Amino acid sequence: MLAASVTVPATAADLVIAMPNWPSGQATANILKVGIAKKFGLDAEVKELGTLNAFVGFETGKVDIQPEVWRPNFEDVVRKYVTDKGVGQLTERSVPAWQGLCATPEAAATIKTVADLSDPEKTKILDTDGDGKGEMWIGAATWLSTGIERARAAGYGYGETLTLFEAEEEVAMAAVDAAVATGRPMVFYCYAPHHVFELHQIARLEEPPHDAAKWKIVPPSDPLWVSKSSASTAWEAAHFQIAYATAFGKKHPDIAKFLEKVDFSPEEVTKMSYALEVERQAPADYAKKWAEDNAARIDGWAKP
Repeated sequence: MLAASVTVPATAADLVIAMPNWPSGQATANILKVGIAKKFGLDAEVKELGTLNAFVGFETGKVDIQPEVWRPNFEDVVRKYVTDKGVGQLTERSVPAWQGLCATPEAAATIKTVADLSDPEKTKILDTDGDGKGEMWIGAATWLSTGIERARAAGYGYGETLTLFEAEEEVAMAAVDAAVATGRPMVFYCYAPHHVFELHQIARLEEPPHDAAKWKIVPPSDPLWVSKSSASTAWEAAHFQIAYATAFGKKHPDIAKFLEKVDFSPEEVTKMSYALEVERQAPADYAKKWAEDNAARIDGWAKP
């Protein structure tokens, strides 16, 4: 007689790490999971979540760590959940970054500045569907930066001359690869650190330096924030850092200190992006190998 089957409930993870939907954030989330398991014996669930939902999770107690918070993109979110409500903390260390618009070599020969995007005679080279109007990728639908790019298109005026489209980064980078391979002009939203600059000769479009007076971005808590926003200068200098729930930091001060010591360089972040996006390594596999190769470094992060 067969023994009666018994259903054993799954054991809940000790903590939850929110994982962004871009390569470096995915790699970092998994590296933190491996490092925390190794040094503190806690099992983390890596859960794909956007940054806003991660901060909401800090408040509800459902999320403990977010590995890559971009600023100034999420400044309003940081102000609400860190400064005002105090439910989240940001590490002191950060990785310098930038974001803007880029062009493949064939596009850069004609389109050199953001002002050129408002010239239909120049942007017609970006037309891929034959409607006489060029197209430009501005980011994934779930990215806050994508809404800001729509506001910038409105502020600069090229929203009238270009069709702006949203797609997951993996799809867009495949389009960049194909455009470069076939000599087709393409302009797209870009950010660094990122592997695309390792793969191709990509040019960044020139634009006026950041001017806060011309940067009117409505808080994303407003359902109509994109249509109400406008910006007509370059992005402010960017950076990103790890965030964690205040309650988690109080419960696990040793892990909070560990997070404060994590010190990725822009070059390392670029390698993460390359490994996941180009070499197609799974984030968990990449993180395991990275942790093996950097065991002494992880030990240093965990020292009191």
